[in-house]
Amino acid sequence: MNIIAELEWRDAINQQTDAEGLRKLTEQKAVSLYCGVDPTGDSMHIGHLIPFMVLKRFQLAGHRPVILIGGATGTIGDPSGRQSERSLQTLEQVQANVDALTAQMKKLFVTDGDNQIRMVNNYDWTHKINVIEFLRDYGKNFSINAMLAKDVVSSRLDSGISFTEFSYQILQSLDYLHLYQNEDVQLQIGGSDQWGNITSGLDLIRKKEGSEAVAFGLTIPLMLKADGTKFGKTAGGAVWLDPNKTTPFEFYQFWANTDDRDVVKYLKYFTFLSKEQIDELAEKVQTEPHKREAQKTLAEEMTRFVHGEELLEQAKRITAALFSGDIKSLTADEIEQGFKEMPTFEATLESKNIVDWLVDLGIEPSKRQAREDITKGALSMNGERITDVELEVTADQAIGGRFIIIRKGKKNYSLVKLS
Repeated sequence: MNIIAELEWRDAINQQTDAEGLRKLTEQKAVSLYCGVDPTGDSMHIGHLIPFMVLKRFQLAGHRPVILIGGATGTIGDPSGRQSERSLQTLEQVQANVDALTAQMKKLFVTDGDNQIRMVNNYDWTHKINVIEFLRDYGKNFSINAMLAKDVVSSRLDSGISFTEFSYQILQSLDYLHLYQNEDVQLQIGGSDQWGNITSGLDLIRKKEGSEAVAFGLTIPLMLKADGTKFGKTAGGAVWLDPNKTTPFEFYQFWANTDDRDVVKYLKYFTFLSKEQIDELAEKVQTEPHKREAQKTLAEEMTRFVHGEELLEQAKRITAALFSGDIKSLTADEIEQGFKEMPTFEATLESKNIVDWLVDLGIEPSKRQAREDITKGALSMNGERITDVELEVTADQAIGGRFIIIRKGKKNYSLVKLS
């Protein structure tokens, strides 16, 4: 399947500057293309992955991707999709973010081979341009009228936009020109909010290189969940790729909890499964939705891709233990991941009667209720049912010397940290 045809099947194309011309080019040669990300933070979240998964598909089809880290544009701030001005970061913070994103990108996308993904930083060529050169050699090629008409600017005219952010599209256009001239890049891809920046880059290339210059732009659709909310957001915030911000277990659970109405779309966007595999899973969503096989496959594919096989298996172990109640099979570190969002209590290391201990912590509202729940077998500690109201709770019972897990009923867990 031609790469453009595959992207169409995956519903991964929003706009193209010349659909037929790009299709022909991809059939004639290995095309160099690029996508960029600005270092506004020290980690990408899953929303950032969308265009880069398309970049990866081009690589797998034999094309030559370039990943651009915006060491220069990141100091300015992209106004796309924003209603207010960004706060400028220090140059030191930008550089720290550049280093973090570069490491993340290398881990996810850089592989050995003839079509190895190349990584560039636009600071390398932008910082050499002085203000006179910028205005004469590049600014002269941009019409204020055309810049004002771009959605990214026109949407900000009422609330206000600084000259700094107004100039962002010139800098991104300069990137495309540089890569066209020096890396043979003929295609830029990005999210739907990047259409104005991409077309500005194409205009600059044609003004500098001639109207016959062969270059293209392609954007990916804005992704919304079936309920209309923004993809990649949870009650706890963004779903990050950095395991220190979003644990592998949380990452796995995000995908495993995907709505039936979204799961096939996500399988197409984010996994490298074949059409036949995805069609088979789509059929199971219709005929056996209770098994959630599509969600499990999505969670496994994405966790393996971002975090690797070892952390995927860890996330699955935590998931299985929570479902079965077999808490003792987990390590203390795994418990810390799995119970991160559950009610947490602090306890000392001293021994105490189970009834008094539960009431003092606030897990049970009264001694009468605690005794009743224990007598009825409604409570368990570290996966084992509590039946003795005279039980002494000691530090020896803590998993890894750190945690005791109390479960009331089937799903009400409490995490007790010993100090």
